[in-house]
Parts: sequence; C-alpha cells; structure tokens
Amino acid sequence: MQTIEVKGTKRAEFGKKESKRIRREGQVPCVIYGEGETVPFSVDVRDLKPLLYTPNSYIVNFDIEGTKMSGVMREVQFHPVSEAVLHVDFYRVVPGKTVAIDVPVKLNGVAEGVKLGGKLMLSKRKVRISGHMEDLPDVLDVDVTDLGLGKSIFVGDLKFDKFAVLTPATTAICAVKMTRAARGAAAAAEAAK
Repeated sequence: MQTIEVKGTKRAEFGKKESKRIRREGQVPCVIYGEGETVPFSVDVRDLKPLLYTPNSYIVNFDIEGTKMSGVMREVQFHPVSEAVLHVDFYRVVPGKTVAIDVPVKLNGVAEGVKLGGKLMLSKRKVRISGHMEDLPDVLDVDVTDLGLGKSIFVGDLKFDKFAVLTPATTAICAVKMTRAARGAAAAAEAAK
C-alpha cells in the first residue's frame, strides 16, 4: 500500500469560531481517532491535495509536532458551494492489526465480449477490503479476458489470500454490454435471413 507523509499541528481550542480561524490561515481542521485516543490537529490544505484529488488510496504517516502515527482517511467534508475542504477524519492504523480501506479496481485484458462488439462498463470504481496494513494492495487487479457478451463480474467472483473483501458479494464490478450499433447489426443480420 502506498504511503504519504503529512505534517500537522495540534489544536487546543475547538468550535465554529476556531475552525473558521484555522481555515482562514490555509489550514484544515482534522481529527485522528481509534486505539482509544482522539487527536485533533490541523494540516495545510496543500498537503491534503495529493490525498484528496486522486482515485488512489493511501496510508497517511502523520508527524503532529513530533508525534508519529499512521492512519487512513475515513471522511471528508466539503463546503456545499465553494467545495473547499472543511474537515477531514482519519482512522488510526497500527501495524499487525487489520484495517478496512477502499481500494481502486483496475481492469486488465481485453474481454471476449468486446471483441464481439460489446462495450466494457466499469460499475464499481472502488472496493472495500480488510487486512493487515502490510498486505493491502495499491489496486485490485481484475482479469476480464474471459468475460463474454452480456456477462458480469461480481465481487463474490474475486478471491484473495491475504485480505478479505467487505463489499457485498452481489455488487457488480464490471459487465460487457451490447452496444446499440451491435444490436442494430444483429437485427439486420437476423432480418436478412
């Protein structure tokens, strides 16, 4: 699993007024919780950009005024109009303990149904998995070469050894749908018979 380094500053005061003051200074109020301790802190908004505006998932290594800890992003609150980052929640990760995280899906290969005129549709961009921090992959590789026309791959079809998949087994990952042009060509071929 990829990691990213972020420096933070502890917060001593809380509330709406204090949060607004922190945001005016170009900082984002954050909190990391888990393992029985909650630590409120603030982070420079520029340090969060590589973490927020990417499809990838990261384990974040924090340096909060000399205190080192790791975590994964749980929730981000955005302003409804300006879309500025208002608050970020992180969950503490401890080596040797399991953690749940959303990991992006990567489709590999050319599906058989695509060769026959279908279109490959990705339904689920991220899948929630659970495992030890050391065993988590950067992406979930899904082989689609045997996927035929009108067929789907579900989360239940995926098997992994080092981690468990938490997304429901009935969730579709991808499917090969017949395109409108392929349906028209099939109908024209059927009418010509």
